[in-house]
Amino acid sequence: MKFVYTVLLISVTSLMGLFGLTACQKPAKDSNTIIVGVISGPEADIMNVAKEVAKKKYDLNVKVVEFSDYSQPNAALNDGSLDANVFQHKMFMESEIKNKGYKLVSIGNTFVYPMAVYSSKIKNITEVPDGGIVAIPNDTSNEARALILLSKAKLITLKPGVDVTATPLDIIDNPKHLQFKELDAAQLPRVLPDVSLSVINTNFAMLAGLYSSKDAVFVEDKTSPYVNLIVTREDNADNPRLKEFVKAYQSPEVLQKANEVFKGQAIAGW
Repeated sequence: MKFVYTVLLISVTSLMGLFGLTACQKPAKDSNTIIVGVISGPEADIMNVAKEVAKKKYDLNVKVVEFSDYSQPNAALNDGSLDANVFQHKMFMESEIKNKGYKLVSIGNTFVYPMAVYSSKIKNITEVPDGGIVAIPNDTSNEARALILLSKAKLITLKPGVDVTATPLDIIDNPKHLQFKELDAAQLPRVLPDVSLSVINTNFAMLAGLYSSKDAVFVEDKTSPYVNLIVTREDNADNPRLKEFVKAYQSPEVLQKANEVFKGQAIAGW
């Protein structure tokens, strides 16, 4: 066991060193270049279109740095390795600011990757039966998100001031006497035949062949507090090149790519 631990420690250390050489580069001094962090995968594909638009319309060079998880982009932004990042919503950013002391600020919206309400029994949200069973995620963040969505659908009323910490105990009005079934998020598509409604995140819905644009009875819109953001440091918020990047990202070309990649599931938040 000691040998295995040593090998793992060396491997992790090597990876960290490699990351330091490749991802956490200091922003170039060239005033026409910015460095932007993004999570690898579909969002990086979208970012590369924004990069092309930025060059074509604003002669702005965007260097894209990809990350494999959510723990690194804000650290790299905070220490000056990035000029901006594109991967998080407001609640995540505020949590990072509170817990890690980062001085970050949003300078623009990108997309909502919507949570939506699905049903195999009804076609309209107004048809929910009295006493219907509603399946929602059992993890804190997504449970609150689901309840906020159901309150927007006017199925329930939450206590004033309750938002990202909401639980079923915070429901103060439930006119249809709905019953809530809290499940692991990955199970929510599977229970559709057994419940009146199931509130499902985009990733798990897509894995089950469900698309909010055609299968949902109620969907988050661009006013959702879970819209993803373009984020920079407070001291860089007025950078004119970043303002041009925001315009490049919020372009028809990027929207078209997002619709292609996410099959109509990405909602423009601008």
